[in-house]
Amino acid sequence: MWDWLKWFTHMENSKVAALIIFFSLFVAILIYVFGHKQRSERLESYKYIPFDEDDEPDTNDSKHKGTQDERE
Repeated sequence: MWDWLKWFTHMENSKVAALIIFFSLFVAILIYVFGHKQRSERLESYKYIPFDEDDEPDTNDSKHKGTQDERE
């Protein structure tokens, strides 16, 4: 009854099982990410986020202006 556990504990058998599990998980993640066209387009648009810059500084920032009490 526990022969399958003994089979799995041998290193040459567990490497193959781990490879099959991790490869199938990798393929499932790829299908999830790039399988649907709208999700794929949304994720592709995120690659330019680090290069986006704000051209105008935020003038309503209270850190730079101070509160009403501090100005008086």
